[in-house]
Amino acid sequence: MKPVAIFRHAASEGPAYFATCLSRQDIPWRVVKIDAGEPVPDDPRGFSGMAFMGGPMSVNDDLPWIRTVLDLIRAGVDEGVPVIGHCLGGQLMAKALGGEVARNPVKEIGWGRVAVADNPVARDWFAFAPESFVPFHWHGETFSIPPGATHVLSSSYCRNQGFVMGRNLAMQCHVEMTEELVSAWCESGAREIARSKSPAVQTVDAIKSDMNVRLEEMHRIADGVYARWMQGLKRQ
Repeated sequence: MKPVAIFRHAASEGPAYFATCLSRQDIPWRVVKIDAGEPVPDDPRGFSGMAFMGGPMSVNDDLPWIRTVLDLIRAGVDEGVPVIGHCLGGQLMAKALGGEVARNPVKEIGWGRVAVADNPVARDWFAFAPESFVPFHWHGETFSIPPGATHVLSSSYCRNQGFVMGRNLAMQCHVEMTEELVSAWCESGAREIARSKSPAVQTVDAIKSDMNVRLEEMHRIADGVYARWMQGLKRQ
């Protein structure tokens, strides 16, 4: 089986629990370290699937790799290679597929409840979840739903938290978080948190409160999300 390509846009935003889920299923994977200057592959057919992680940049920034990544996402969708995006990765998917990325009304950092949309696609992808669940958030921008995609997740501070197009899932929120990742982000982003006036930004203490319980509940949701996405992986 060909590997799943995991695109890392910042050294601090690796695959974390997503890679754990792949390894549990004996699915090979490799990280493409865009942040370290590794070139973006030009052909998605070398992979069984592609995952795009988060990052502090905007998809609207004039960075040399963004156009190539957008082309790769479009090619992957066209070739039937499943794509999944987390936060920045979801925004890259949205822009590649005809949506727009712009500033969210408020910055969202910390644990926040998202609602599962009441439509057949959302119920299929989140059949294991209740009507809502609590993932992690760290974003100031958001995406629109591309033409032909189905809206599947929303929150009170960010209407578009997820969409599905065929085998492909884009999420504005993070379900890949681990204790190490949350702690590292809180340390590196402490000044951003302290300076924010957004009602959707939690304090570091609030983020770390009951973190193990929150992660356990979120990983249960992530197990289902990733298992559903892995069903579409190309096996040949």
